[in-house]
Amino acid sequence: MPDRRANFSPVQGDFDVCVIGSANLDVVARCARHPLPGETLLGSSLAEHAGGKGLNQAVAAARSGARTVLVGAVGNDAAGVSLREVLTADGIDSSYVAVRNGATGRAIIVVDDAGENTIVVIPGANQTVEVPSELPRCRVAVAQLEVPMRTVIAAFAAARALGAKTVLNPAPAVDLPAELLELSDVVVPNQHELELLGGAEHLLNLGVRALVVTLGASGVDVITAAGRTHVDPFPVDVVDTTGAGDAFCGALCARLASGHDLHDAVRWGAAAGALATTVTGAVPAQPTAEAIQSLLDVT
Repeated sequence: MPDRRANFSPVQGDFDVCVIGSANLDVVARCARHPLPGETLLGSSLAEHAGGKGLNQAVAAARSGARTVLVGAVGNDAAGVSLREVLTADGIDSSYVAVRNGATGRAIIVVDDAGENTIVVIPGANQTVEVPSELPRCRVAVAQLEVPMRTVIAAFAAARALGAKTVLNPAPAVDLPAELLELSDVVVPNQHELELLGGAEHLLNLGVRALVVTLGASGVDVITAAGRTHVDPFPVDVVDTTGAGDAFCGALCARLASGHDLHDAVRWGAAAGALATTVTGAVPAQPTAEAIQSLLDVT
């Protein structure tokens, strides 16, 4: 049987993982179910947590043992100070996080009793994220789409020039220029995002080396030119799905940066994503390498 796993050889760099992405303050409301259009419901609790897909994935990578740096932006408000403190607490380099006049990004999140969420993001300072004159040298560069598209393209071009592997998490889902896909070694969409992007064959034809398609409770599909493999889900008691996809993506990148093959990295990421659903909040839910390994050891 042919080897269906893409081979990723690590390069040398100052960091294992460079995350180009957003940093938000998450405002999380819990209620029994999601309201219908025009309906008002009483919630059971309200909490604030650090979040944003970029920050979440940076924390996930760092807790998986990767030397991690975040390229992003926050406002000159109390939320911006708080988010930078979160990065410092997890050992993430924040020297490439710009402080702008104005508001830090916010995410308004509603979580129901089944742990499912809906999210509205107000970008704030994330709209101003730019690629520094010299991108931090790293083994893996990962980006999402809560920062300007031109920034992601420029960052991936710079990362490729430095010899890094590039991982794109195309969320929120938008039409992507061929230029960006050609610069993406690995694309990590969910099923809905994959359909919006034209399907697996289209993406592989544009130069993407591997697709890692997250299927929620059904696991993960890994698709390369050589074929398709499947990684089964890890059964857990779901409390809150917020940040689970980011846990998967950040942990996946950390594993790739340490030289593991794609299939192993996906399984590591799947365990991280499963564990993240067992804790409320995005950053608080990001698991440690020890917790991930413990879950792998018993399944």
